[in-house]
Amino acid sequence: MKLKILLGLLLCVVTGLQAQEYFPKNDAVKAGVNTNFTVFKNANIYVDPSNYITGGMLAVREGKVTAVGKNIKIPANAVVIDLKGKTIYPSFIDLYTNFGIEAPKAENNSNRGNPQYDATREGYYWNDHIRPETTALESFKYNDTEAEELRKLGFGVVNTHMPDGIIRGTGMLVALNSEGTLGDRILDEESAQYFSFDKSAKSRQVYPSSKMGAMALLRQTYLDADWYSKGKADNKDLALEAFNENKGLLQIFKTDNLLDELRADKVGDEFGVQYAIVGSGNEFERLDAIKATNAPFIVPVDFPEPYDMEDPYIAAYATLGDMKEWNQAPANLRMMAQSNIPFAITSKDAKKNFRENILKAVEYGLDKNTALAALTTVPAKLIGQENSLGSLKEGAWANFIITSGDYFDKETTIYENWVQGKRSVIEDIDLVNLNGTYDVKVGGNSYEMKVTGEAGKPKAEVKLNNNKIGSKINYKNNWVNILLSAPDTTKAEYTRLSAKIPEDAKSFSGKAILGDGSETSFTATRTAEASADKKDKKPEHPEILPVTFPNMAYGFESLPKQENILFKNATVWTNEEQGIVQNTDVLVRNGKIAEIGKDLNARGAKVVDATGKHLTSGIIDEHSHLAASAINEAGHNSSAEVRMEDVVDPDDIGVYRNLAGGVTTMQLLHGSANPIGGQSAILKMKWGASPQEMVLDNSPKFIKFALGENVKQANWDSNVRFPQTRMGVEQVFIDYFTRAREYEAQKNSGKPYRKDLEMETLLEILNGERHITAHSYVQSEINMLMEVAEQLGFKINTFTHILEGYKLADQMAEHGAGGSTFSDWWAYKYEVKDAIPQNAAIMHNAGVTVAINSDDAEMSRRLNQEAAKSVKYGDISEEEAWKFVTLNPAKLLHIDDRVGSIKEGKDADLVLWNAHPLSVYAKPEKTMIEGVVYFDLERDKKLRGEVEKQKNLLTTQMLKAKNNGLKTQPVKDSKKEEMHCDTL
Repeated sequence: MKLKILLGLLLCVVTGLQAQEYFPKNDAVKAGVNTNFTVFKNANIYVDPSNYITGGMLAVREGKVTAVGKNIKIPANAVVIDLKGKTIYPSFIDLYTNFGIEAPKAENNSNRGNPQYDATREGYYWNDHIRPETTALESFKYNDTEAEELRKLGFGVVNTHMPDGIIRGTGMLVALNSEGTLGDRILDEESAQYFSFDKSAKSRQVYPSSKMGAMALLRQTYLDADWYSKGKADNKDLALEAFNENKGLLQIFKTDNLLDELRADKVGDEFGVQYAIVGSGNEFERLDAIKATNAPFIVPVDFPEPYDMEDPYIAAYATLGDMKEWNQAPANLRMMAQSNIPFAITSKDAKKNFRENILKAVEYGLDKNTALAALTTVPAKLIGQENSLGSLKEGAWANFIITSGDYFDKETTIYENWVQGKRSVIEDIDLVNLNGTYDVKVGGNSYEMKVTGEAGKPKAEVKLNNNKIGSKINYKNNWVNILLSAPDTTKAEYTRLSAKIPEDAKSFSGKAILGDGSETSFTATRTAEASADKKDKKPEHPEILPVTFPNMAYGFESLPKQENILFKNATVWTNEEQGIVQNTDVLVRNGKIAEIGKDLNARGAKVVDATGKHLTSGIIDEHSHLAASAINEAGHNSSAEVRMEDVVDPDDIGVYRNLAGGVTTMQLLHGSANPIGGQSAILKMKWGASPQEMVLDNSPKFIKFALGENVKQANWDSNVRFPQTRMGVEQVFIDYFTRAREYEAQKNSGKPYRKDLEMETLLEILNGERHITAHSYVQSEINMLMEVAEQLGFKINTFTHILEGYKLADQMAEHGAGGSTFSDWWAYKYEVKDAIPQNAAIMHNAGVTVAINSDDAEMSRRLNQEAAKSVKYGDISEEEAWKFVTLNPAKLLHIDDRVGSIKEGKDADLVLWNAHPLSVYAKPEKTMIEGVVYFDLERDKKLRGEVEKQKNLLTTQMLKAKNNGLKTQPVKDSKKEEMHCDTL
């Protein structure tokens, strides 16, 4: 017992010491801090989204909630505020802002000088765009104006950070109270670590120059941080130290679009990190993929404006995808909630119309409690502050807004926002709400006046004998002034009304000045309440079109499924020993070619009459830049660490067009900006699938090398990076592979080593685990690369372009290199001046495995015709020419065991042509991948009509929106850039 008393006395002493001021006073003694209670009574209180009290009470003291309930005891020293049925909500939390922090601006490009390849900071990471040591506090300055704007929206706390760089350092949690010191307002100095794919404006360091480069840099940073944490590094790195210290914080990754959201999660998954992803608002387009990330999302409500479709010529440029986005985006949060995807809401990019768009989301089906949770409890839990923020439970910060009613009703007024117990007035809480319909009698006339809007900003619509007349209303301090135009529009006369509004506002009267200047009185009697005006009124929003995959023209309403199909009586181009066989059946079952022969039994499969038609394996494009968000990582002369599969864009319309041309597989190659490019991705043209689903599973590993003009930057604006000559290109290969051998020796020594993704990739080449596709033109360079490869112990798998291949076809065959070439492209730059159309045939006749490729979005969908040119120019047989775009590229890609011919057990990647496949008149009627029909000519015809029908519906909706006063945006040309080897 004595011990308990002693501990109690000690606690009192400690508490007293903590309460004492520790700074000197140089002025007169002031009154102490007010520690009285403030009690709110007769309020409807949302303690949290699922706990609602009618006619309840809330007690606050020293910035914290001390009690909340239906009936609480009022302390003797309490200030009591009667809210008279008004509503209290917890103030909102925004996890993604740069409140109080000015983002750095990039230097003017004209003054940037030569590119910067190395970091500028000593003692920090080797890349300037990795800045985890940055803290929000060092750049923070409380912004009263911005804080007031956020409080008006309902926010009480924001998470702010420096929006600069790929790894951006730590943010901090800041309260937006209208009074107090910075120390009072900062709730957490290091609340989260922020990421993005954007480079730092503070540095001109070139690498990374692409999205895939940013992803590779993030991977290397995680590896380096782990290496550094084990104490194996021989240098001090302040950035990596900070990064490791920040790993226990909430990790927030800012993205700009839906594909980037999936890319961010992909990086996180590789290193066991679950990011909270700042989304794009387009999550609804791939909800399954978004849900599979298991990430919480921080979602903006920045809905697109309708397009101005009045000019039919300009309107024709609007794409169905852009138009559908306007139509569907307001339903995004509702769809996410229905899919049980956790999300918080941010005001990012939408401060001017934040509440308007929140209400629109509710109108489009978002549950109000879910919306409230996304603004309060969800962000509080994400940031680890669920016990002090986001709800009004005892002990939490006294952060709450007081409204006239339901926050999600557009007629509701936000009166006050209390943050840390400090009151901020937004609208006069004593202002009587005028909303309703009134019978106004003045000057012998009886007007109908309907008042709507917020209490302090009412809008009036006035009619006389059912004719609308001009009116204006001004309301302040419970005095109303109303201006009415003369019923006779030819007279410039006005009636002016002024009155003091009583507490219930059911009727009021006052002075009137008529149009002739005479003075009289008027009366206004409420005939209908505001709630009665909107009773049973259904939400008015346009018909929402279904989401398709992809969500654009020619998308699937549901992804197609595998079918068991029997093709009957076709001319079958087998590409096998049987050659071309007539009147033959092919059975597809479970995504594979199950049987080939005559008079096959369907055994329950769908039968397709192929009489008079040709059935082939799918076309394979060995060299393509379709379906990518980036092509080159040009920041270094070697980018072996970057992966093209990171930047697959499944929504590229070129995928659908390729299917319409019979293409089923392609190699997505890095560009030719550097001698050692990035890792390839072998894709199947699965229209509507996710990026990862398009990547061929367990596919062989490839990488792009490049020679010639592009590599030595002959046509670049700035020629500063090594190499600048063709002989310099040779030295790059020798240097990098020499380093790779040294790295291998260290790796195999048993001693600790730093894992280097670039060196790991080069080792795969040296060890025969990764194959090379080399961009090439000139004979001397082709010889050089084969000699370097043989010297260093590896082979060149494929020379692509290879327009001088006919000059050294025998050497290529001896080396074991294949050739993937154009049929008849030349004269588009100097180094192709010696190209000839017989090139493919000469290489083929010399024993080289030859393919015809596209390197072009337009050419790729007519590769059947490109193959036919070898029949014309090189006297190649039709059957061998067809292999140039089917079996031979499959061999070059080391996937001929799966595709490239019609053989039992291979993937059912088939094309049914309506004519001879090498004919310019031939069209694919069906294009199938693994037993799934991704293109059907009859479906395509129907879809063309459907696309026009949907565009017409959406055009009508947008015209109506503009006529209703909504702001519009000009039509934009969203045509995707066609990428080539030299696209930067």
